[in-house]
Amino acid sequence: MITDTDSWWRRFKSIGAIAVFHVDLKSDQGREAEALTWLDGEESARWERFQSPVAQRRYVLCRAALRAVLCRQIDCPNESLAFQAAKHGKPFALVNGLPASISFNVSHSGNHGLIAVAPQGRLGVDVEERAARRSLENLIEGVFSPREKAELESLDGCQQLHKFFRFWTIKEALVKAHGKGLSMKVAELEIPEDMRHGATKSICQFAQIPDTSWCLEDMGTREFAAAIAYEVSP
Repeated sequence: MITDTDSWWRRFKSIGAIAVFHVDLKSDQGREAEALTWLDGEESARWERFQSPVAQRRYVLCRAALRAVLCRQIDCPNESLAFQAAKHGKPFALVNGLPASISFNVSHSGNHGLIAVAPQGRLGVDVEERAARRSLENLIEGVFSPREKAELESLDGCQQLHKFFRFWTIKEALVKAHGKGLSMKVAELEIPEDMRHGATKSICQFAQIPDTSWCLEDMGTREFAAAIAYEVSP
């Protein structure tokens, strides 16, 4: 059993009842071997299918950390925990074959992973290392509103890259929280003006999702861009 002193994840942020954990995805053979023992048969088979050792490492370290976090939150043994995917692919947890009363979401990029867990309600999390992208102009054109594009195109170099990833993670967290993935028109989900201009948190509604209020929060650090989105109780 992994203990708090030798684990590769740690609590990163608490937001009310929501807990966010950072997962260290740097290469470490001992950790990877320990993480592999946490996977069930289906997960181990998926791990073996990855062609890249880097992809294998990120998957096994994130998946084992997720299992450890959920087992502690739900208070169940690892052997009782399983996962299924909802209609649009978002996973949910099962304990002894029954849906667990817990919400979670996972993201990873480079050497960083984030796991967000809540007792209830939809939530999404996204993390991105700020690495230069060759297709940045195409991405800006495809996923941002006219006002968002204008703000991004007014910048260049590091400033543009930094704001791009800030906007990107906020949108991605919202899309993941909603749970319908590519069926949503991402460009129409415009980031609130206060967040575009520097606010780290905003409560808002969107025309595509009229019945829900969402809280968006920027969690970026010097090392990575990150954001979380979650439902706000009426």
